[in-house]
Amino acid sequence: MNDLLTGLGVALVLEGLLWAVAPDAARRVVTDIASRGNGPIQAGALVAVAFGVFLVWLVRG
Repeated sequence: MNDLLTGLGVALVLEGLLWAVAPDAARRVVTDIASRGNGPIQAGALVAVAFGVFLVWLVRG
């Protein structure tokens, strides 16, 4: 449970950091993503999930 909360905390820090440091760029990214179809968004999400699983597997071995 501690690892899950740590991972969630790191994700929130990274997400918040983008909005704190470059809010205009973050808005542009969100607008760009919203204008795309579902295909590229799903593909990017699957790549992110696969990379996340790989990282957990690598660290937890």
